[in-house]
Amino acid sequence: MSNEFMQIEGASRSLHLQVAREIARGILSGSLPQGSIIPGELDLCEQFGVSRTALREAIKLLNSKGLLESRPKIGTRVRDREYWNFLDSQLLDWMMGLSNTEKSYQEFLALRRAIEPEAAALAARNASAEQRMSLSAVFQKMSDVAAGVDDVNSWTDVDMEFHRLVFLSTGNSFYIPFANVLRTMFIGFIDHSSKEGGTCIDEHKAIYDAIMAGNADKAREANLALLNNSNHRLPSDTAA
Repeated sequence: MSNEFMQIEGASRSLHLQVAREIARGILSGSLPQGSIIPGELDLCEQFGVSRTALREAIKLLNSKGLLESRPKIGTRVRDREYWNFLDSQLLDWMMGLSNTEKSYQEFLALRRAIEPEAAALAARNASAEQRMSLSAVFQKMSDVAAGVDDVNSWTDVDMEFHRLVFLSTGNSFYIPFANVLRTMFIGFIDHSSKEGGTCIDEHKAIYDAIMAGNADKAREANLALLNNSNHRLPSDTAA
């Protein structure tokens, strides 16, 4: 295990976030193995070139995300993966670009298949008039991109916003946090999985029409059809 970290540069108020990110990426990549004791406070301060205050804030943040556990006379230990809070949007952001990211995309797609169709069904039942208006405005932007009226590069943003609004429209407080999780994961996932710039506009239209009509069953079926579309599957994904 390498204990060498690069020195951190930047505004003092952001130093602890930069330190936390570097340690987190070491844990997520496996270079800091589960169960291992990370270097001591003095060593880490020297390696990062930061104060004890900044380091302690970083460790405190990583403890809150389930990555580390600090114990007197033992030190700070990397916790087992089962305790890592993968639904933390900041943690997901730090994970982007690591060598094992594709496995995370596969797991993310599996999560989407498990919860997103039901979110669409709930949105069909519970979306307010204002939320339906917002969804309509975003879908119009999606249609413009698909028709070539808007830049195709904006598809990721409107696609992400469409699904975020669906989760916000469920009327279920426990679904709402997934809107933020999706915002973080969608950029990497869509860029990673899309083939030949596919926009899946027909599948999105089916979801949109069902939600606007208040048809929960059709919304659920349409969302599942979208997730099974080849433009939203990773190359090694074999789901039907």
